[in-house]
Amino acid sequence: MGQTIAEKIIERHAAAGRISPGQIVEARPDRILLNDVSGPLAFQEFERMGATRVSDPEQVVLVQDHFAPAPSLGGATALQAVRRFRDSQGIEHFFDVGQGGIEHTLLPQQGLVRPGDLIIGGDSHTCTYGAFDAFGTGMGSTDIAAALALGEIWLRVPETQRFIFRGSRRPFVTGKDVILRVLREIGVDGANYQAMEFYGLGAFSMDERMAICNMVVEGGAKAGFVAPDEVTRSWASGLFKDAFTLVAADEDAQYLATRRFDLEAFGPQVARPGSPGDVSDLADVAGRRVDQVYIGNCANGTLTDLRQAAEVLRGRRVARRTRLIVVPATQEIYRAALQQGIIDDLLAAGAAVSTPSCGACFGGHMGLLAEGEVAITTTNRNFRGRMGHPDAGIYLASAYVAAASAVAGAVCDPADVLGEGKR
Repeated sequence: MGQTIAEKIIERHAAAGRISPGQIVEARPDRILLNDVSGPLAFQEFERMGATRVSDPEQVVLVQDHFAPAPSLGGATALQAVRRFRDSQGIEHFFDVGQGGIEHTLLPQQGLVRPGDLIIGGDSHTCTYGAFDAFGTGMGSTDIAAALALGEIWLRVPETQRFIFRGSRRPFVTGKDVILRVLREIGVDGANYQAMEFYGLGAFSMDERMAICNMVVEGGAKAGFVAPDEVTRSWASGLFKDAFTLVAADEDAQYLATRRFDLEAFGPQVARPGSPGDVSDLADVAGRRVDQVYIGNCANGTLTDLRQAAEVLRGRRVARRTRLIVVPATQEIYRAALQQGIIDDLLAAGAAVSTPSCGACFGGHMGLLAEGEVAITTTNRNFRGRMGHPDAGIYLASAYVAAASAVAGAVCDPADVLGEGKR
């Protein structure tokens, strides 16, 4: 019997021989990722276990991205805890303020994610690495602490659903719209502790694939993968000098379900306040006023997202009663956007452009919402209270839709800003 991508990657890292879905195995991850929220908690558990040294410092990656730059004394203390752990354990893969950016965008840029890798992280959106043909999954701080001490972890092998897309996408449909359309179909629990494989997305860039895999956890999934193809191979070839091997599912792999979608059948999607699974067509929510627009996060602060925003905003202004915050995901993306004139376009339109940080996405700082305010964002969650006051409302959408909404001061179709010819 053939194997899925998840099964193949886990088996290659497991102590056991042949594995099967539902089996619990011991596996050695290639990377153990912590940030300044999950890190300090994991370090406490690490000490409570009686551990004094990490099993393999080369496995460990530390990224300061949630409370960076420090917005409060508590945030500064968390950042300090990560620095102290770095020093005491001799961790080389460490990225502080001004040195990197948001973890899930940063690691692939740094060559710390390879096809076929197994990556565990103290952050639920570690599933983003499926865009790069790697198994990434989030875990709690106690599990991460055990992995630091032992160099391995227990994993239950997930079953897999397959999602097949056909046809050509309509204008302004992005990777964000693909995953929102899938969540509209399966809901927030439609893939609990499963893997998700996506096919037929050859026209979508690596940046857009990140947006897709980033949000599989919003459907309950443990991991998600865009099936590797020439786009994946081109990315890997440009980054790794030595050999790499793409991991594809076998033709006779077994799936829990196969779902099919026609790309030509849907346009831009929007998740309504309260749940990333409460998704509708853009037309159904167009016209709702917005106080704030936020473009950024670990999978939608990419250069692709900034280009899309600049395309809409170039030569236009943010609506008078609306504010726009743009956060490039990494320093590398920020510099590229500067060099290409994108940042200038955004600033000229009235945007506030911030240093790379998770910031407002998780409700930490740099763009929180007050009572009764409404935002449209490119982030991945819109739960009540996620970005500030519990009585604020958050819509989730692509950078195209977010930028158009900034110009209109209300949820808006980008075609209405750019003109009918762009539909």
